[in-house]
This record gives sequence, C-alpha cells and structure tokens, in this order.
Amino acid sequence: MIPDFQTIMLPLLKKLSDKEEHHFRNLIEVLAVEFELTDDERKELLPSGQQPIFDNRVGWARTYLKKAGLIDSPKRGISKITNRGIDVLKQNPKELNLALLMSGQNLSEVPGPNSNFDPTDITTTDTPEENLDKAYQRLKKTLANEILTKVVELSPAFFERLVVELLVKMGYGGSIKDAGKAMGKSGDEGIDGTIKEDKLGLDIIYIQAKRWKPGNVVGRPELQKFVGALAGQGAKKGIFITTSNFTKEALDYTPRNETKIVLIDGEQLAQLMIDYNLGCTTQQTYELKKIDSDYFGED
Repeated sequence: MIPDFQTIMLPLLKKLSDKEEHHFRNLIEVLAVEFELTDDERKELLPSGQQPIFDNRVGWARTYLKKAGLIDSPKRGISKITNRGIDVLKQNPKELNLALLMSGQNLSEVPGPNSNFDPTDITTTDTPEENLDKAYQRLKKTLANEILTKVVELSPAFFERLVVELLVKMGYGGSIKDAGKAMGKSGDEGIDGTIKEDKLGLDIIYIQAKRWKPGNVVGRPELQKFVGALAGQGAKKGIFITTSNFTKEALDYTPRNETKIVLIDGEQLAQLMIDYNLGCTTQQTYELKKIDSDYFGED
C-alpha cells in the first residue's frame, strides 16, 4: 500500500540523519524499499497521469519538512538535514505530521504556530495535486453524466450525426462530409454503416450504435448478430457503441474468426466526447506551474 505523504515524513527525515547531502531520486528509491512497495505501486500514477503517486508524496513530505526548517536544499535536487532536524530526531518522535509541524509542538526551537503552513493543509492526507486531480475527476464525471442524459434524449438523426462527428474527431473517416456519405441508413434506436479507418480509406470499419436508455443493456446475442453482419459485409473490424451498458457475457465474448470489435458503452462515449470537445466547451483553464530551477541556477 502506498503511504500518504505525512507517513513518509519521519522515515524521510531519518534517511537524512547522516547529515550528508542526498539526491531526491535516491531518497525515493530508498524509501520505496523501506515501505516494501511493489513494482505496480511504484508505477501507479496520479489521475492526471503526469507523475507517480509515490514520487509526488515523497516530494510533498520533503516540501513540508523544509517549511518547518527540518531539512534544507543547498542545491537543486539535493536534501540535507538541518540542526533543527537533528534535534527533532533526538527526541525520538513516534511520528511527524502536519499538525505537529504547524503547531511546533515537541519540535525543537519552534516557538509556536508556524506561519509557513496553511491551516487547511492538516485536514487531509492527500497532496495538493491529488486534491486537485480528485476535484477534476469529480467535475468530469458529473459532466459525463449530464452529457449522457442529453445523448439519450436525442433524435436518431441527431445521434447519427454525433457518432459520425465523434469518430471523425478521433481520426476516422477523413472529413465530416466523407464520413457522412459513408454512413448507412439509420434505424429506430441507432445507426448502422461503414466509415473509413483513416483519411486515405485504406480499410473500412463497420459501425453499429444503439441509443438505448440506461438499464436496457446490450447482451451477447446483439454482438453475435453484429459479428454476423460483419461477415456478411466481408468486414473484419467493427465498433459497437451504446448509450447503455454491456452485460458481462457480452464483454467476455470474443469472435472465433479474425473479426475485431471495439465496445464503447455510455460512460466511455461521454468521456470520449469530453476528451474530444464534442458537445461541451471549456469553462475555465488553470495552469499548474513549478519553479524553473535552471533559471535560478548560477552554474
């Protein structure tokens, strides 16, 4: 289990107790061994996919220890314990956390509440990036639910245009005009047709889309009919899109021939629409920035 950043604080400080300078990357490796992390845990990323969770938490443990004056960074990427940090370890603390660092309780030479800390920091074990990522994922999930509700209410003709436009945005079909010509006739609850796999039209993909309400799940028989339709067209690639869900039997179904089909359920459809900016618009943009160490270097 990946420890939270407050749990990492004391082991990190102890690793620096030799008073030597330590590279941040080496500290991460040593602490990963101490916490007996698996390879999968080491590779687990923040929801943003920008950084490993453990690396991020070690970084924030280091940041807060530095705020409290227990460690210092004499050079870029280097950490070293301070005299105050040595004094704290001499007290043999059982743990270090934000509440202690902020209040100065049992911390040598810290007279009282530490102005370097935001009081709201101590209410969570998540790092700021994790809090931001979780908030973003909640907002994205809410938006996806709203989009899916709208999609289910669409007319078959509008849903047809939506599916075509989404596939084109994803790189299929060339242009909207070309893709639209390639589509077949629409049915009562979806569309069936073909679309170019790429702009050159080197291969054709068969599409089936079901605008079904939640609860009306797609089962294995529907996929078997779809595979049969592909065989009748001499096609080997297909995309099955539904606004509802697939049963377990449908998800486990694998055609015995060379046919390859991709299943997209309602949740995935909504997420793809968000990712490709279809049916939604950007409300506000935040830029996360960090210090430019190269700029401040005096080498």
